[in-house]
Parts: sequence; C-alpha cells; structure tokens
Amino acid sequence: MATVRQQGQRPGSGTRVRQARLARAWALAEHQALLAEVYVPTTRMLIKLDDTQLGWMAADRARTTAHAGNSPLVAAEAARNLAALARKAGWHEQAMRIALDAADHPTLHSPSPRHAAERGLLIQSAAYTAARAGDREGMRELTDEAAAMAARLGGIMLRDHGGGFGTSTVALHRISAENAACDPGAAVAAAHTIAPAGLPNVERRCRYHTDVATAYAHGGRRDQSLHALLNAERCSPEETHTRPAVRALVTGLLIGGRTTPELRALATRCAIT
Repeated sequence: MATVRQQGQRPGSGTRVRQARLARAWALAEHQALLAEVYVPTTRMLIKLDDTQLGWMAADRARTTAHAGNSPLVAAEAARNLAALARKAGWHEQAMRIALDAADHPTLHSPSPRHAAERGLLIQSAAYTAARAGDREGMRELTDEAAAMAARLGGIMLRDHGGGFGTSTVALHRISAENAACDPGAAVAAAHTIAPAGLPNVERRCRYHTDVATAYAHGGRRDQSLHALLNAERCSPEETHTRPAVRALVTGLLIGGRTTPELRALATRCAIT
C-alpha cells in the first residue's frame, strides 16, 4: 500500500484505469462496426452503378472496419461485395475463392440461423460466379446447396444482410444465374416458381421483374420483355431508370427490332436517346 501511495496513486486506481481502457476499446470497436455497416451498402450501390474503382475502395474499407469492430456478419457481406467486384473484373477464380473462403469461416458455422443465412448468400455468390465462368453444372450444384440451406431454415426469411435469405430469394437468385449461364428457358421456369409480392423488399421485387425481362429478351420474346420492364418500373422507377444493366437492356430492345410507343416512352424515361 505504501508503494502505491509513494507512486501517487490511490487504492483501486489501477482497476479504474483498466476499466477506462476497456471502455475506450469497446467504444472504438462499436464505432468501427457502425462504420462497416455504412460501407457495405455504399459498396453495393457503387457496384450497381458500375463504379468499380470506388467500389473496391469501399469494399476494402468495409472488410477492414468490420474485422476491427468484430462484426462477422458485416465482414462476410464485405467479402460478398469483394467477390462481386472480382467477378465484374472477370476474375472468376478469385471471386469464387473469396466467396467460398468467407462461407467456410468458422464464425459462420455456429448454430445461429443468421450465420447460416449469410453462408447461403455467399454460396449463392459463388454459384453466380460459376454461371459467369460458363460452369452451368457447378452453378446449379451450388444453387441447390443454397436452396437446401434455406429449406433447413424452415423457409423463413432472414433479412439481416444482403436483402434477405430464404427459399424465395434463392429462387430469385436462380433466375439471375440461369440468365448468366445463357439458359433463358430455365430462367423463365425459375421465375414461375416465385410470387414477387413475397420477396422481402422493393429492390428484390424490382430485380425479379428485370431478371424476367432479361430472360425474355434473350429468348427473343420482346413484347414479354417490355411488359416485365414496365412492371419493374411500376415497382421502383428510380431503380429501373438508373441501373446500367436495365438501360443496356432497353437499348438492346430499341436497336434489335421494331419499336413501340411504350418502348420509346420507357427509353425516354431512362434518358436513352
């Protein structure tokens, strides 16, 4: 006790110092976790807008801050965004490895349904990469794995990250994957298994209609494609008018055959001249 007093400290001051340090560390981790939560949707938006340069920066910041904030779900979402960016760059092997390595991380193998859902989202990402790489069999195998995971969750919709995970969102993913694998017939068949109203948010419902439009366009069914695009526009005008993929689809319909007043009006609303 004398030694403590000689050093100018009061009894118990060491404990208070440790508590203060722990509090500061906890506050810093919470700050990092919150920052990561902001970077993840920012990255997703940049990917949609095809701004991959800023997307890479935001995705890397999301991953770094998520690890610093001890946020495994956010870190997994950051990895999913990184996989999407690698896929956009044509780096299919790297994109597959990023997604599957993240899905195999021990933190996502807990009994938590939220962690199981995040693993399912990452497996879907790997499946879409397989489709982009021309591996139709691999895509379907991975998609079936994600569907089995959703079924084990009881078909419920988990919405923590990535717009939700459940049986209907896996089916929605299958439409996109079959489109990417150049099988529009299979994409349309997958679409018939979904009730769009049951999808978790406006973004996913709009994605359903635009994916259906893509499938019809690839199959040469122009009128049905336009009808699906108009459904997407009614669901979310901003999403439909600004996404580069939708604008490219509308442009393809304009130059690929006869036009109609409805198609020209949609092109005008999408600022396509």
